[in-house]
Amino acid sequence: MEKYDDTYYIRRIAEGDVHSYAALVSRYSRPLFSLIFKIVRNREDAEELAQDVFVKVYRSLPGFKGECSFSTWIYRIAYNTALSFTRHAKHEWLAFDESIINNVSEEEVSEALGLLDQSEQLQLLDQALEQLSAEEQALILLFYRQQKSVEELAVITGLSQSNVKTKLYRIRKKLFVLIKTMEAHSNE
Repeated sequence: MEKYDDTYYIRRIAEGDVHSYAALVSRYSRPLFSLIFKIVRNREDAEELAQDVFVKVYRSLPGFKGECSFSTWIYRIAYNTALSFTRHAKHEWLAFDESIINNVSEEEVSEALGLLDQSEQLQLLDQALEQLSAEEQALILLFYRQQKSVEELAVITGLSQSNVKTKLYRIRKKLFVLIKTMEAHSNE
């Protein structure tokens, strides 16, 4: 099947071509599964939720008005579905002393990460990411890996743009503190 933009497939689906939906599923299945998996942290649950998202999207497609990109719209459905699931399943997240985060400057974060080689950075970062809440992991994944803009994140999460920026800023600082703590423990 030739690749066209999302609006082409949406128009074809609206005209009754249900087979065009397969192209959208193919395009978005991996990134949405990745997002959902980061939030729910269980492969089977993520697979089931991803299927639920595609069913929701298909049923809601006639109501898609194009006020945002289809990509942003589908990520919002996936994000909300996964977060709703985690709210019902009780997960424990690392409690964090906010004063520690508030006392870290952005310069310290940049400087400290620059001292590690890339493989060390990635290993510590992966370990630190596992300690974040589902919402924090989702924001990091969407911003850095899926390269969603702050504006798109605001639409996806339902937060204001300034709130998204603040959350990203605080998450970066939190990751810094987690990485420094892990480094200190590994040097003992």
